[in-house]
Amino acid sequence: MLERSSGVLMAMSSLPSPYGIGTMGDEALKFIDFLAASGQKYWQLLPLGPTSYGDSPYSSFSSFAGNPYLIDLTLLVREGLLKEGEPEEFDWGDNPLEADYGKLFEGRLTLLMKAYIRGREKLAGELQAFRRENERWLSNYALYMAVKVYFGMVSWTEWPDEDIRMHRDFAVRAYTEKLKDEIDFYCFVQFLFYRQWKALKAYAGEKGIGLIGDIPIYVAMDSADVWSEPQFFQLDDRHMPKEVAGVPPDAFTEDGQLWGNPLYDWDRMKADGYGWWIRRIEGATLLYDVLRIDHFRGLDSYWAVPYGDTTAKNGRWRPGPGMSLVGVLTSWFHDTEFIAEDLGYLTPSVRQLLKDSGLPGMRVMEFAFDAHGESDYLPHRCNENSVCYLGTHDNDTVLGWLATTGKEDRDFARRYMHITPGEGWCWGMIRSGMATSSVLFVAQMQDLLELEGVARMNKPGTDCGNWRWRMKKGAADKKLAEKLLLYTETFRRTRPTEETE
Repeated sequence: MLERSSGVLMAMSSLPSPYGIGTMGDEALKFIDFLAASGQKYWQLLPLGPTSYGDSPYSSFSSFAGNPYLIDLTLLVREGLLKEGEPEEFDWGDNPLEADYGKLFEGRLTLLMKAYIRGREKLAGELQAFRRENERWLSNYALYMAVKVYFGMVSWTEWPDEDIRMHRDFAVRAYTEKLKDEIDFYCFVQFLFYRQWKALKAYAGEKGIGLIGDIPIYVAMDSADVWSEPQFFQLDDRHMPKEVAGVPPDAFTEDGQLWGNPLYDWDRMKADGYGWWIRRIEGATLLYDVLRIDHFRGLDSYWAVPYGDTTAKNGRWRPGPGMSLVGVLTSWFHDTEFIAEDLGYLTPSVRQLLKDSGLPGMRVMEFAFDAHGESDYLPHRCNENSVCYLGTHDNDTVLGWLATTGKEDRDFARRYMHITPGEGWCWGMIRSGMATSSVLFVAQMQDLLELEGVARMNKPGTDCGNWRWRMKKGAADKKLAEKLLLYTETFRRTRPTEETE
């Protein structure tokens, strides 16, 4: 059970690195040290899967595979899989505060191929054991990627060979033989990812830091998940979507949000005992200590948009699995802590599902301060069975939010939280969030660093320019850790040190 504590939200990709993106190497260990020194209990991450068009970690080629970009190159040099200087031969971009995904695409796999050629025999025993242990998802993912590359990286729905596009058994066998070397390479890349992650997770455990992972409710259409198991999705006889996911129009988006993900065939999944979900959560428990279920309200009812529409306006609400699924997951994984992302349009039935599940919901302080309303997210209304956030990856930074908030709401927030010039808005809000009754409080790293809106991670409803922010090297320093520790101890989210007892 979660205990009163706090943590920091930051994507792995946002860590400093000389090679274009944050990785599982030395900087990740330093960040864990920072969390431990500042009295934090958790590091909340964004999904770790391989990203596709748009670079969103919520749109991945696989629910199980790790992102090759996050594999640390320096660690590969140390073990002789890469030579000194080889990573420096590539252009990783000229802005250390932003990830350049185009540069990563151009260079990362070339280097990993060098590592594969040097390591496939040396590490053959470990690699074969890894392949046996992960056969259920790994063989389909590696084949999917190999065929995808073979056909010029187009979506599997556009593959010119209808037999492999439809995942017919004889075609799977033929392409498995034809593309054996490419399949072996993608298996090796996943072996490297999981080996580095296992070491990182063990280090976090030694330092008393738990890892919170995000479970996107939907998977990408262009993914090994949908291609290899189409029976669990609402597809027609050619494996094309009938309807797709999104959310309806609201005060923020006139057209709603058209996500485009395929929808689940909940009847088929239920008849199978929700085996697909059990396997997915089981894989996630190998990576994380706590799981946040994204778009939890979609398990009560979900917005289904006709396939081919260009906006989400014409969607309709359809019933989700509710406690039929949630009960299976919480009982099957009774030792795993879950957080329900219960944001968005909350109906009485969604609230009842959250209550029946017993899971902690979310309270986002950037949504709280309406000068003429009584928001559930106001700090004094945060109950113990909740997780309080300043903002999530979909929110602006505190300073970015402040710049776009109306004067009345801003004045109300200042009075409510007693914001002073000396403390500032970011730390004033951190103080207010720390003081809530919520069992867990989480702040974005950008807000600990008091960064403007340019450091925002994602703006929902937009396709470009997101997921790029990276932290400046050395920013998570001793002074910042000491300041955060003081707030954390003051509000009893960590055991006080001897000096403060």
